[in-house]
Amino acid sequence: MDPADFYTGIVAELYAPLKSGYEDPERYARFVLDSGEPALELGCGDGDPLLVLRSLGLDVEGVDSSADMLGRCRELAAVQGLDVTLHHQRMESLDLPHTYRSVFLAGPTFCLLPDDDTALAALRGIRSHLTDDGTALVPLFVPSPTPPDAVGVPRETTREDGAVLRVAVVAEERDEHTRTQRSALRYERLLDGATTVEERLWTIHWYTQDGFRALATAAGLETVAVQDEDGHHAAADADEFTFLLRPAR
Repeated sequence: MDPADFYTGIVAELYAPLKSGYEDPERYARFVLDSGEPALELGCGDGDPLLVLRSLGLDVEGVDSSADMLGRCRELAAVQGLDVTLHHQRMESLDLPHTYRSVFLAGPTFCLLPDDDTALAALRGIRSHLTDDGTALVPLFVPSPTPPDAVGVPRETTREDGAVLRVAVVAEERDEHTRTQRSALRYERLLDGATTVEERLWTIHWYTQDGFRALATAAGLETVAVQDEDGHHAAADADEFTFLLRPAR
C-alpha cells in the first residue's frame, strides 16, 4: 500500500477511538503565536489539534493525504461550529495557493514519509510555502521495536454503539541501515455478530539529527534549533526531538 493511503477506510474509522494519546494544543498555539499567522498544519488528519487552534481564533489551515481523515475533520468542525480550510494533498507534493508564516506538524507525522528522497521533497514543499520570515516546526522520533511479548496482543476499546474495536501489531521488521521499521497492523471491528478485519503495513522512517539537518539544508532551510518536548536544547542521542527551521538567508 502507498503510505499516503494508509489512513483510509477502517483505519480512518478506528483511528480516533484507538488513539493512545492526544497532542497538546497549547504547544502549537504558542508556536503559531510566536511565529505568526497564517499557519498551515501538515498531516492534520481528523483535526487534532487543528480544531482547537481554530476555536482559539487562530488562522490555521490543514492539509492531509487522506480524504477520509479530512472528511472526519470537516464533520467534527461542523459539530463544533468551526470554519476550517482543508487541502487534500500529499506532504511531498504540496502545491497550495498561499504562503504561511508558520508551518508545523503535530507529532512525528513526518516519519510516515517512507524514505529520504520523499522527505527531501516534503522539505522543499515546506520551504516553498514559507514566507521569508516564516518558521517551520517538525517533530521527529526514533521508534522503539515492539516487544516480542506484545506482538499479536491487541489494543481494544468499545464504541458507544457497542462495536468492539481492536488493533494489534502482528509482525514487524526493522532495518537500522535504512532507518526503517515496518509493522503489519491488524484492525478489527466486531459489531452485531459481524467481524471486519483488515491488515495494513505501517512504515516508520527515522532520522539522525545530523541527517535531518543535511536534508533541510539541501531543501533551502536552515536549522534554528533542535529542541526536546519542553523546548530545551535536545541531546544529540535523544529519541524525540523537534527541528525549528526557517528559509536559508
